[in-house]
Amino acid sequence: MAPEVFADAVEGLTARLRKKLDAAIAACGADPAGLTLADDGSVAFRFGEDALVTLRPGPSGAVTSADRAVCSCLLAPRCLHRAAVLGAAPIADASAGPEPADGEPGEGAPAAGEPADGPTSGAATGAVNGDATAAASGVASHTRASAREGTPPGGAEVLPGSAAPEQHVLTAAQTAAAGALWEAAATALAGGVPAAGAVVQAELLRAAHAARVAGLARAEAAALRLVRGLRAARDRGSGRRLADLSGAFRELLWICSVLSSGTAGPALVGSGRRAYRPGGSLHTYGLCREPVLSATGYGGVVTHVLTPDGVRLSVSDVRPGGLARAKGAGSASVALGGAALDHAGLARGGLLIVGATVSADGRLGAGRGVKATPLRGVSWTDEPAVALFARPAAERVTALLDAESAADTGGGAPGGGPGAHGELLGCDVEVVGAAGEHLLVRELSSDGSVREGAALLRLLPAHPHPELPHLANLRRLAGRPGLRLRVLGRPDLDRAATLRPLAVGPVPGADHTLRLPEEWLGRADLGYDLLQGVHLPPGAPADPPAPVVPGPDPLADSPLWRVRRLLETGVDGGRRAVAEAARGTEPLTRPDLLRRVGFGTAAELADALAAEADRRPRDPFGRLTDASAEPYARAWLATAVHLATAERSLVAASWS
Repeated sequence: MAPEVFADAVEGLTARLRKKLDAAIAACGADPAGLTLADDGSVAFRFGEDALVTLRPGPSGAVTSADRAVCSCLLAPRCLHRAAVLGAAPIADASAGPEPADGEPGEGAPAAGEPADGPTSGAATGAVNGDATAAASGVASHTRASAREGTPPGGAEVLPGSAAPEQHVLTAAQTAAAGALWEAAATALAGGVPAAGAVVQAELLRAAHAARVAGLARAEAAALRLVRGLRAARDRGSGRRLADLSGAFRELLWICSVLSSGTAGPALVGSGRRAYRPGGSLHTYGLCREPVLSATGYGGVVTHVLTPDGVRLSVSDVRPGGLARAKGAGSASVALGGAALDHAGLARGGLLIVGATVSADGRLGAGRGVKATPLRGVSWTDEPAVALFARPAAERVTALLDAESAADTGGGAPGGGPGAHGELLGCDVEVVGAAGEHLLVRELSSDGSVREGAALLRLLPAHPHPELPHLANLRRLAGRPGLRLRVLGRPDLDRAATLRPLAVGPVPGADHTLRLPEEWLGRADLGYDLLQGVHLPPGAPADPPAPVVPGPDPLADSPLWRVRRLLETGVDGGRRAVAEAARGTEPLTRPDLLRRVGFGTAAELADALAAEADRRPRDPFGRLTDASAEPYARAWLATAVHLATAERSLVAASWS
């Protein structure tokens, strides 16, 4: 269902019926036998013997208008039955729809490297100088001061040495829509998951629809992710992590706080339709392909390609279909300019594209004027691909974080967009062994040796689904300590020194390395190709290798987990839970411990958050004199932004 349809249905209920709405929605989910699907595509749900709710989805598969949801009872359309069935239906992406007529990829489909259903967490930081606490404290001081002065944190400040990004002056309607969305999100945060029932969700959806009407597509998308996260959190069996929901709150509040200031960069405003610009004639060479599987039902493949001057682009084929489509799309034909090539061939081949169109995030369009001719592929040891493996991984990660930090100062949400999460990183490594689900490796120097004291890097599956071969391939590689690999993957900037590999190949000149078929052109796509014993060098170990101790983790070992727990406590239980957690002789955050190890700013922000959570002024009759959730939301946001920045600094340091 479209967000505004459910919001209007809830608004039409009386106060008495609103109190019953959550229980009615739960009853819909608990009685699948009451659901029937008609031949014309309509869906009907029966409430007892007196009411039948019928939904008639449009061509996009969504209920997009009020007349597509009808109830047979006498109170319809202002009835509990109709609102409950709409509330039980999944939320449609307002920008998603059928494939555009010109063949460009639909906006609703997630890109590789984007979150499947929910924002990424963390914020970019400045240059890593060995003192992660100091680096984070500088950003947090501005955040803290902004929160005290009532200005949006990060709204206008530019880091020294970075160019000020283009800023747009928003209209009065856009500023008002951002303010309304901020208020709805702040109210939801103050009450926590237990209070975020259907009525609170409807207010968020109404504000999200107003943001879309005002042209704030990025804010609308963040609000829809938050509502999905709240729904999943209230469904205790969904396995939704509080960290994901906390990140969703942080992203939406940050976006709204900047938009409410009246000026923002175009990336923060967003666009409802992915814009493509002419790219002329392009030579592209395949790097690898990866399956894409979304929690919202999308599945497919993204093939990464490279131009001769080193620009990375992608060819996406992601549509509704789930796991089956993700597995089958890897060998499906490339829908680009009539090229007689499948994605497996493109990943190891190339295309000459005439009349190319390219989106801002590097996706190649498939419009009617595009023509493509297959080209012979290039090895990872040849230009332009070899440049991906030329720089040490730590330098690449630092550069990615610096670039994301500069983008964040322009008004982007901290960690809210793909940013560095979507970049690819290449390096040569030597397998050390396994530690749980991690494949531990050490990076090789340019001379092919392992530098003394080199950081221990962790390789994790790019996608954890057991029916995709990522995990099986990493387990096979973990059983061969000393094996040398050339790895191309995506850095996980929410974990210490972690890379999620998409493809592997042999290290040039190494003896103990992979032996891949010639037709694979020197790389194996870990999401599609299954490594076998014949692909490994001879001399397999007789006994399984002993588990390896992963070593220190600067992120997990730091006391910042206490601040993270306080923020997640607020998301889970509301402001009252934060106040309770900070009371007593040994509060959750232990500010004395944080200050002792150098996290003084974190301690100060956590204290301010706890004080604001406990501030509930009342008159002599016990009535609240200030019921606004805005000061609490600003204190929570300041703490969350500082925590994300401090954690990102520790992550960057862990690579070196």
